Parts: sequence; structure tokens; C-alpha cells
Amino acid sequence: MSAEPKKIIVVDDNPENLNAVKNTLKNEYEVYPTDSALKMFDILEHIKPELILLDVEMPVMNGYEAAKKLKESPKYCNIPIIFLTAKIDPKNEMEGLNIGALDYIHKPFVAELLVRRIQTHLTLIGYQKLLEAHNRSVEEMLEIRMKEVISLQISVLNIVADLIECRDELIGTHLSRVPLYLSLLIEKLVDEGVYADELISFDMDFILPSSMLHDVGKLGIKESILNKPGKLTALEYEIVKRHVQIGVDAISRMEESTMNKGFFRHAKRFAESHHERWDGSGYPNGLKGLEIPLEGRLLAIVDTYDSIVSDRPYKSAQDHSVAVETIKKESGKHFDPKLVDVFCMISDQFKNCGKAIYA
Repeated sequence: MSAEPKKIIVVDDNPENLNAVKNTLKNEYEVYPTDSALKMFDILEHIKPELILLDVEMPVMNGYEAAKKLKESPKYCNIPIIFLTAKIDPKNEMEGLNIGALDYIHKPFVAELLVRRIQTHLTLIGYQKLLEAHNRSVEEMLEIRMKEVISLQISVLNIVADLIECRDELIGTHLSRVPLYLSLLIEKLVDEGVYADELISFDMDFILPSSMLHDVGKLGIKESILNKPGKLTALEYEIVKRHVQIGVDAISRMEESTMNKGFFRHAKRFAESHHERWDGSGYPNGLKGLEIPLEGRLLAIVDTYDSIVSDRPYKSAQDHSVAVETIKKESGKHFDPKLVDVFCMISDQFKNCGKAIYA
């Protein structure tokens, strides 16, 4: 089955020129001749042409004015335009090209050259549309693959959380709460414009799920130490502190086997820096102030809040108000003062979020 002929609108107020163009093109194209730009717009209400051949010198609305109107319209702006004109002034040609025309064809024209010029432009336009369609297809495929990757990563995270929960139910449920608390803090930071420069570098598709890996290193610590009901000895505490490096090493190995570095970049920062303290007295690297990545400064508040309001082997859960006061008192010592201020603005949402989680 042969393809339908391409539609071309020809606009020229000279009847002889109009008929000449029509007769030249009618065997290969579906031609819609009209003698004014105003009538052209009426035709455009009913058909969408592949090309418009537009005379320049016309009464009421000349070709340049008509072309500007076409290019300003979301409905018509992508229709290619070629000017037909008796003018040979380069300034006039530049004016038309600046408006967005593809080409100039001078009158009187040679029929074979007119057909060849139109064929060439329509072929190029066809290739461009194919390329655009291919690019859209590639983008759609990449988007699908990205969603698959994210889904796979979240599945892996859930498996890791389940493994941790098998060893320690309290720590496992802690991992599921952390992203919810973090989302409240990050949303408020954005609203307040706090640390906007650092937040720009966050990949929002990955920042929350990647936080669930912050304690993955505890899989390498003996249960007897993690679940000890009493106070840890100095040696036991040093052993627990090793979970940071164990976690960072594990995440680094996962990072090496994937092209998606953004997810693991955030995960590694969470794991490595959430026990650092604003005053430099934390571990493992003794980072101070803004040396600590924003991920770690955020998670320090979230981790502490959840630890206070949750049961642990060595203590019972305390009230929300105790957690808030503790975090306030540690502003400038354990925690970033700016983040504490933001936390205080939404601390009630932490309480309500916690109730929803425990319900």
C-alpha cells in the first residue's frame, strides 16, 4: 500500500504564480493553494501540512508577518516554512531565516529545481523526525531501565533490612523508620532554603532508600554484643564502632559492581559519617562542623531521635519530648545547629510520624 502524498500549502496573491506552483507539485504532493495568509490560517484549522510555501509580498498580512504568527503559535510552530519571493536582497533573506524559515526559493522558479529543493527539505525533515522518535524511544527505554534498577535496589535494601531484623528486630524496624524521618527534615530544609547548595547535589530518587544501608555493618558484629542488655565494656564499644568501616567496605564492593554510582555515594556517606559529631568528638574520622557530609549531619539527628523514643536491649523507650530536649541541648556539640533549628520547626511531625509507624 503506497503512502499518502504529503500535504503542502502554497500561499501567493499572484494567481499565475499560484497556479504554476500548484501544477508543478500536484503530481507528487497534495497541494492546497490560497491567495492570502489569512486564508492559510483557515486551511490550517482543517489540515496539518508537511510544508508551507509562503510568498513574501502580499497585502493585509505579508509573508514575514504570517511566518512570525506561525512560529509564535504552539499549534503551528513546528510546521516548516519556505519563502517564495522575487526579492534577492540578502537582508530580506536573513530576516526570513531569522524568523525560522528553512529556505528561500526565488521567483521566477525552475520547476525541476523547485521540486528537487522541496524533496530535499522534506527528506531532511523526515530524517529529523526519525531521529527524534529514536531519541524518545531511547529515553523511554532508559527511564524504564532506571526504574527497574531502583526497584531492584529497593528490593535488595528490603532483603538487607530483613536480614538485620532476623538478628535484631528493634534495629530492623529502625531501618524502616529512618527514611520517613529523613524525608520530613529534607522537605523542610528545601522549604526554608537551608543548605540549598548541598541539597542540589542530592539525587532525590536515591537519598531516602540509600539511608537504609547506614547500619549494614552491624551484620558483622556479634549478636551478643549488639543485644547486650547492660552497658558495653570499653572493648565491646570499640568492636561496635567497627560496624562503620565494615559497612563502608561492603557498600564500596557493591558500588564497584554497578554503573549507578549515585545511590551508593549517598549510602556510603550515611554509613561513614552518621556517628561523627559537630564538635569533632565523633567517630571514625573525628570530622568537625561542615567537614561532615550533610547526609551524616541529618542522620545523626534522626538516629538519635529514633534511639531515644524506641526500646533498646539496654533501655526502654522514652517520650518524644525527652528526645526533642536532648537534641536541643546537643545543638552545636553533637548536632549541626542549623539542622536542629529546622528539626524543632517540625518536631511534632516526627512524633506523629512515629505514632503512624508504631500503629
